[in-house]
Amino acid sequence: MKKKSVILMVALLVMSLLTACGAPAKDSAETAKNPEETKPVIIQIGYGNNPGEPIDLAANEWKKLVEERSNGTMKIELFPSAQLGSKNDLIDQMLAGDAVITLADGAFYADRGVKDFGIVFGPYLFDTWEECWKLTESDWYKEQSAKLEEKGLKLLASNWMYGDRHTLTTKPVKTVADLKGMKIRVPNNTIQIKGFEVLGATPTPMAFGEVYTALQQGTIDGLENPLTVLYNGKFHEVAKYLILDAHVKNFTTWIAGTDFFNTLTPEQQQILIETGKEAGIYNNEIQEKLNKEALEKLKAEGVEVIDINKDEFKEKAKAFYELPEITKDWSEGLYNTVKDAMK
Repeated sequence: MKKKSVILMVALLVMSLLTACGAPAKDSAETAKNPEETKPVIIQIGYGNNPGEPIDLAANEWKKLVEERSNGTMKIELFPSAQLGSKNDLIDQMLAGDAVITLADGAFYADRGVKDFGIVFGPYLFDTWEECWKLTESDWYKEQSAKLEEKGLKLLASNWMYGDRHTLTTKPVKTVADLKGMKIRVPNNTIQIKGFEVLGATPTPMAFGEVYTALQQGTIDGLENPLTVLYNGKFHEVAKYLILDAHVKNFTTWIAGTDFFNTLTPEQQQILIETGKEAGIYNNEIQEKLNKEALEKLKAEGVEVIDINKDEFKEKAKAFYELPEITKDWSEGLYNTVKDAMK
């Protein structure tokens, strides 16, 4: 009996060891089926535009392209209407390493240390959209993009038309002299502030989400933006005069933090950049159509469109390119350099 007991105990011990040895193999198989790296990268895209505006529609197109092209390794979450905060808030977040993308312009990049970039938002710099696109493909633009990357911001796409920026006010403006002392909301950057100062206005930096109430309460006298933005924000409910001054031909760019961008695989980086450009083409195709529609809707809903002498505004704006507080930070001969890059 003792011999049988010993044999039984040995058999049980061998079975136990075999089972134990088999367990890791099973766990490894399960790990292989569900590796950690298969979790999608979640990227938040925040912007101040409202649902239905061209930028929002194109952002939805970008989301679709990224998620399809990445086969589920990347997921985009959209936050229109400044739900994630202002541009500066978002830029601070991406500099801290967050997986955030937003749209911004040369004026913001000037305030972030790439001073020469600010000129692209100078008043009446471009006469045509073709000049804009020539500039974004130039060697000068590539140099500025590299400098921006050194500051922690990666340009993903620069081919998005935001639109001609016009001015909507609570009282009529028929000449550039009528702007004197009027409080016009502008984004919080030096270039746009100084751009309206030379026209005689009192630029008032303010988060976009606060503008409607500020107009309603008389805190400001107007704002400037493309027509679709003005209409979809319903600002014409409290400001009834529109100046088609087109003081800036605004192309916009999408950026991410360099630290976050570098965590993506080369394939994911390529997907993000390629689809961003494709969505930009989509955006540009719908911009002109929707801007025309927005102008007709504004007129139909009681907005008075005032004819102005645009040459008068352009002449007044020339002083911007000679302001010591602007040009002191620019490379020597920057205005001529940029003009030459557009040819």
